[in-house]
Amino acid sequence: MDATEIGGTIAAPPAPSPAPAAREGALHVALIGNPNTGKSTLFNALTGMRQRVGNYSGVTVERVEGRYRDAEGHPVTVLDLPGTYSLSASSPDEEIALGVLLGRTPGADAPDVVVVVLDAQNLERNLFLATQVLELGLPTVVALNQVDAAAAAGLRIDLVELTLELGAPVVATVATRGEGLEMLKQAVAKAPGLPRPGRRFELPCEAAQALAPVEDALEAGGLTPSAAGMEALRLLAVRQPGRHLAGIAGLDEAVERAHDEIEAAGLSARSLEAEVRYGWIAEVADRVVTRAGGGERTLTDRIDAVALHRVAGPLLFVLMMGIVFQSIFTWAEPLIGIVEGLIGGLGGWVASILPPGDLNSLVVDGAIAGVGSVLVFLPQIVILFLFIGFLEDSGYMARAAFIMDRFMRSVGLHGRSFIPLLSGYACAVPGVMSTRTIESPKDRLATILVLPLMSCSARLPIYALLIGTFIPPIAVAGVFNLQGLTLLAMYLLGTLTALGVAAIFKRTLMRGKARPMIMELPPYRIPNPRSLFLTVGHRASMFLKRAGTLILALSIVLWALATYPKTDAPAGASEQAAQEAQLAGSTLGQLGHAIEPAVRPLGYDWKIGVGIVSSFAAREVFVSTMGTIYGVGAADEGSTSLRERLRGERHARSGALVYTPLVAVGLMVFYVYAMMCMSTAAVVVRETGGGWVGLGWAGFQFAYMLALAYLSALLVYQGGRALGLG
Repeated sequence: MDATEIGGTIAAPPAPSPAPAAREGALHVALIGNPNTGKSTLFNALTGMRQRVGNYSGVTVERVEGRYRDAEGHPVTVLDLPGTYSLSASSPDEEIALGVLLGRTPGADAPDVVVVVLDAQNLERNLFLATQVLELGLPTVVALNQVDAAAAAGLRIDLVELTLELGAPVVATVATRGEGLEMLKQAVAKAPGLPRPGRRFELPCEAAQALAPVEDALEAGGLTPSAAGMEALRLLAVRQPGRHLAGIAGLDEAVERAHDEIEAAGLSARSLEAEVRYGWIAEVADRVVTRAGGGERTLTDRIDAVALHRVAGPLLFVLMMGIVFQSIFTWAEPLIGIVEGLIGGLGGWVASILPPGDLNSLVVDGAIAGVGSVLVFLPQIVILFLFIGFLEDSGYMARAAFIMDRFMRSVGLHGRSFIPLLSGYACAVPGVMSTRTIESPKDRLATILVLPLMSCSARLPIYALLIGTFIPPIAVAGVFNLQGLTLLAMYLLGTLTALGVAAIFKRTLMRGKARPMIMELPPYRIPNPRSLFLTVGHRASMFLKRAGTLILALSIVLWALATYPKTDAPAGASEQAAQEAQLAGSTLGQLGHAIEPAVRPLGYDWKIGVGIVSSFAAREVFVSTMGTIYGVGAADEGSTSLRERLRGERHARSGALVYTPLVAVGLMVFYVYAMMCMSTAAVVVRETGGGWVGLGWAGFQFAYMLALAYLSALLVYQGGRALGLG
């Protein structure tokens, strides 16, 4: 049988490919696959620590690239494309993936080889994307991942038969254990010298004739014949050429004519691609997949009977979140002590080698104390990222989204909005960017506007400082303590408020009907430690970069504002009194006194007001500002800690304590709601249309969140006092 004659269908002869020897430099490989196929785990297993992260030119879609060397020592560059179910280009993620494969994305090299990652347990669904990629005519290797889980579920897949059906080599892998990686690398190295894959099914004659002018226009626009065939069929369904095909003469007209001709022939132009692809895929699956086990319940089924139960599921979700936030305090405390000791030792050592004066104060009190007061919370942030990564890789995060979908629909949002909102727990920036997977513009905008209400990692240092200082570690129910429950309450407050505000938006400014949620629930699996380590390391490094750049710069600025102009201390004043006099007469102090009337109703003094103003650039700067304000001139080994200074701080006139548990709770509530992040604001501008439109939405978001923060903190403080709570 001819290699192109498979299963009774005739495919076009594969185009010849250049010999590998003709290629110079690194081999460029694009990794593509459906979400939850283990694609990112496979990428991490191939590239390890040799990764870099950025954005594609002109868009906010994240670009992750890594490198490895093949068996002969040749460099291979791997580009991890966004997870996608198809190449329909109906979202920025899909448009980027298609543009890269076609070699039409600025700043991204056209791939020499494409690796399509398939989930062995969901072969039929995954093959839709795979067939689209194969029809582009690029050297392609199929990585059949999670074959161990498929075998455990009673599925046996004939790799040889599947290779013949697809016309591309198929390699079995288990990315979580690193199995099959060497064979995959060998297949990638050989792929450029193999015959090119192509279409494996036939179109109805009427459809093929109608699409011929579309294919001609695409070829005239620079696409290869294979790619033109795939694109023509795709455009028939979506009728959206996208940016990568902008400017091709006569394309829109040809697509419209083809659409009308196919409809006139009694065929459905919109569903034609799905019908012919899935029809062929079903035949292939019947030939290559053998099912055994008689429908026995798997471990995933048994766990889901509890995890997805209408009552037990939400309770389990809340219990798990409680354990996460409790662990942030109990596990991190010893590590925080180590970091504090290192920072204190560094400050003392630097203070001992520099002569007394402004330079000494700048380095010790400005740079080291400022950045150090934020770095001390790195252990808690790493633990939070570790739990989030574990829940994502284990498969439970998708269940959490399914559980929360009921609440999302109750406020008018699409279930897909939950994933970006959940991402907001780590950082609002990637959360806003991930809203591009939401098809409805109104749902997407509503999600963007409420997403910063989710408590991101930048708020965690503030919560940790105030909870650890003013909330006692009282045991609750013999398992939790009051500190962990308070932290959980702050996260729940932001989440519930986000849903409530979204409900208001969806019933007023962005009225529209919520769409049903269709989401894959992957099987449960044990996360790969290496992949989890890389994910947590990447997220922690982003936090460290903020501390090493923005926070360092702001700490130095704050030190200068607190140091100048110089103020003479009263004769005979103590060192602390001299520091207080200097701070009160400095530029920073004058600013604080100017805004004190506005924050006094919240129970704040002018120093807290300074901390709030300074943190408008980035929330976590509040902690470093407090370190600067209370650590001026006293950052050495004998210094009292920031927590002790806060506990002992008193009003100058009344002598009453400035910080009480009620003030601390009100301040945390303020930071739950306030929009204080320049990076998030910049991304919101870009994701909501840019220009004046984007600025308008970002300004509206900032204004409503600030008003909500002020009024909520006012209610907490004044309401608490009225109830006699302090």
